Amino acid sequence: MGNCFKSTSNDDISLLRGSDHHDSSLEPMPFVEPPPPYRAQPEPQQRMPIYHPSPGVSRPANQLSEEEQIKIAQRLGLINHLPTGKYDGTNKKAKECVICMNEFMFGEQLRYLPCMHTYHKECIDDWLMRSFTCPSCMEPVDAALLTTYQTS
Repeated sequence: MGNCFKSTSNDDISLLRGSDHHDSSLEPMPFVEPPPPYRAQPEPQQRMPIYHPSPGVSRPANQLSEEEQIKIAQRLGLINHLPTGKYDGTNKKAKECVICMNEFMFGEQLRYLPCMHTYHKECIDDWLMRSFTCPSCMEPVDAALLTTYQTS
């Protein structure tokens, strides 16, 4: 029968080594798996812009039909014809963008709608890609633009 208590006598391995003390540097190292091979992080893919060809529909640009692409190109063309400017603090009425609810800061790009409402350029451009009406008065923006071009 074996004894579960440690004995003061030398064990077989220490006898083979030729010493009474236990030297852990001579013990074989336990097997450790090598680290996984270095994998470079995949380069982030350029994010494809998301467009909204109709209410409730959102798709990346590469998944739009030809008809939807034409509609979006026309919308972008109309948006680019709306006047822009930089905020200089002179307009006492327009102090904040009602889309993002942030106050205008000096030098920020603004876009002016035909109904005389003013918004951050990025905010209103995104809004107009979804709905071509003013978010404040709900006046159609494209009707005002189209009548301007038909009369001139």
